[in-house]
Amino acid sequence: MRSSRFIMETIQGRLLRWVALFLLLFSIILTLSPAVRARGLTFDLRWSHWFGYACWLVVFTLLHRSLSGDLREHDQYLLPLAALLTGWGLLTVWRLDSGYGLRQSLWLLVSGAAFVIVNRKFQSLNSLRQHKYLLLSGGLLLTFLTLFFGTNPVGFGPRLWLGCCGIYFQPSEPLKLLFVIYLAAYLSEHIPIKLNWFPLFLPTLFVVSLAMLLLIIQRDLGTASLFILIYSAILFVATGRRRVLLVTVLALLLALVVGYFFIDLLRVRVEGWINPWSDPSGDSYQIIQSIMAIANGGLVGRGPGLGSPGLVPVALSDFIYSAIVEETGLVGSIGLVILYLLLLSRGLDISLHATDGFQRLLASGISSYLGLQSILILGGNLRILPLTGVTLPFVSYGGSSLLTSFFTLLILIRISREPDRDSPIVTETRPFSLIGMIFGAGFTLIALTTGWWAVIRGPDLLTRSDNPRRAISDRFVERGAILDRNNQPISVTTGESGDYYRSYLYPELSPVVGYTHPVFGQSGLEASLDDYLRGTQGNPTSLIFWDQLLYGTPPPGLDVRLSLDLSLQKQADQLLGGHNGAVILIQALTGELFAISSHPTFDANLLDLQGSDLAQDPESPLLNRAIQGKYPPGSALKPFIESKYRATRPSVSQLLKLYENLNFFVPPSIRAPVDVSVQPESPEDLLISPLQLVLASAAMSNKGTIPAARLAMAVDTPNQGWVVFPELGTPIQFISAETAAEIIDDYASPRNLFWLHTGQAEAQGKVVTWCIAGTLADWSGAPLSVVVLLEEDNLLQAEFIATELMRTALE
Repeated sequence: MRSSRFIMETIQGRLLRWVALFLLLFSIILTLSPAVRARGLTFDLRWSHWFGYACWLVVFTLLHRSLSGDLREHDQYLLPLAALLTGWGLLTVWRLDSGYGLRQSLWLLVSGAAFVIVNRKFQSLNSLRQHKYLLLSGGLLLTFLTLFFGTNPVGFGPRLWLGCCGIYFQPSEPLKLLFVIYLAAYLSEHIPIKLNWFPLFLPTLFVVSLAMLLLIIQRDLGTASLFILIYSAILFVATGRRRVLLVTVLALLLALVVGYFFIDLLRVRVEGWINPWSDPSGDSYQIIQSIMAIANGGLVGRGPGLGSPGLVPVALSDFIYSAIVEETGLVGSIGLVILYLLLLSRGLDISLHATDGFQRLLASGISSYLGLQSILILGGNLRILPLTGVTLPFVSYGGSSLLTSFFTLLILIRISREPDRDSPIVTETRPFSLIGMIFGAGFTLIALTTGWWAVIRGPDLLTRSDNPRRAISDRFVERGAILDRNNQPISVTTGESGDYYRSYLYPELSPVVGYTHPVFGQSGLEASLDDYLRGTQGNPTSLIFWDQLLYGTPPPGLDVRLSLDLSLQKQADQLLGGHNGAVILIQALTGELFAISSHPTFDANLLDLQGSDLAQDPESPLLNRAIQGKYPPGSALKPFIESKYRATRPSVSQLLKLYENLNFFVPPSIRAPVDVSVQPESPEDLLISPLQLVLASAAMSNKGTIPAARLAMAVDTPNQGWVVFPELGTPIQFISAETAAEIIDDYASPRNLFWLHTGQAEAQGKVVTWCIAGTLADWSGAPLSVVVLLEEDNLLQAEFIATELMRTALE
């Protein structure tokens, strides 16, 4: 006897020391996390959570000594498992909100004191069986009182709590445990009598219906669902009849269908569960942000204190799992799942070895209650199940939940006390095995689904514009600069770590360069080059891995050089002036874009003030007309038609084939956002962008070859310096060099060193004006081409802009 007690004390004490060490390391990392995120010591360190760790240390030291002195022969794994779950949850609450962390720490002290007092004062569980009606009636009465005196600590929402002055208690939490005690006591007394099915279970059906009615009136639908599941699990263990499980599934499906049509809250939750992406910023905001938090965690997490779990509403309680996964990743998720599986397996094992039917049903009922509640809330966080709003036992914030969890722990430990080590296991083990298999399958599905969101779908989800975590990361990690071809800055990051912000030094380029903003997301080159500017591409894989592991963020971003020439760009913007339209200047041989002007423009530095108005502006200043705008070409295509059909009039099919050869039916391959191009049913329906037309025009000055467009030219890598981006497209021979020279001669200007053509088109009652120009065939320098688009009837202005820009470029 003394030897077994010594072994038990050694195992429990050793495991608790390992738990204390784990939480100590966790606390140290939390303390250093602000400095780690800032990559320096300029930030104040976290210290407040050490009070929580001290409270945890005191409580579980007392519990260990109390159990070692009073109940030495008990299950030696239960207390360490509960200690790890409680400590992990407590530190997470402190990390999310120090005020709630303090409250949870005080509730932990209360729960620990209650555990010790009850453990010493009540030596037998028979009192629970004897007072089952009184206990359940008390729980129902307290729940009933919330209908009249209920409140909500946050000031709005369901009034499920009793209390005031900062101290609140939720009666539905202990009601679950009292319900389990009642069922275990009642069924253990009446099952041996072997009454018929209906008379046996009628009282229990009445009680569960009464409890569910109260909960539904309170709109506590999660707890109501949990009552049905707990009731079914205990009935199944008591009777061994599988039809109980089938009836439960059918009842829940029926309740779901009926509730969907008659309960607004349930309808919102079901719709958010089925298709959350349809309203990511409205009713589905919680689940979307939960999934994004899990995706942000990835494989190993951002690190304690380095994620952004506070972005998830109610992360303290309902979504604490997503908060944990964001900072510990799939690895932490699997660890948490294993802890619950171990806790449940110990509970079911205890029920198998229980000395009487009451304790057997009580242990299995408590295990089912803990397991089912965990699966409900974890499944809701992962979109496996609709949101229920129940807490995660031992982990979530909530004094009522924590106190109830401690009482379940005490009861399991009490039942595990075996005066006779040779007491037989219950002969009918199939219900216990099936319950265990169901829990195993449920938690396995939770782990697999977490892996799906965190590892497989994570990279795509994190690029969504409604993911604010990217913007938070940008405040701490310097983003790469966007430079022109002469390394003149266009877009840079300024400020200090923790307060970095983006500055646009030439705002007129905002439709092209775009923006990266915490509210309005990303656009333009800031979006298409984001991987390089953010540092997740172009840096060594080892550097990215270690920065993600140590800091929870990518390494500093890389500078990107564009083909644009700011001097020519300013000239193009000045010439276009107040006219709505676009101007593009291209090097016809290499496809390098020297100037891209889109008007009306906007100032990306003023998005905080003007962002909402810009999105509603009828003139669409956010649109990059040069690359993404679509216009009818009209007579601007005359030189291209003449290059193929000078003596004959082409047919509809011949024109469509010509446009296909000009690449008008496919978007240009360029490292910038482009609009989709489609093949029209007739030539009159053709819509093209100025970029598509300038590439076609470049063929005239480039011996008949359409070049591949180039805008992003190179990236400055840490190991190799400037690395040139490969071309995305392939040059296409449209016509022969001789034919191109002939066409150029027809449109050559005797006063200039270039050819020029103007044209117009009309669509939806509006006239657009085009002007295309380019260097002559015998030009000895780099061949150039320009296109001007005006959203107005103004041939002279279009020709003037093209002429002046070509002259400036040739000089």
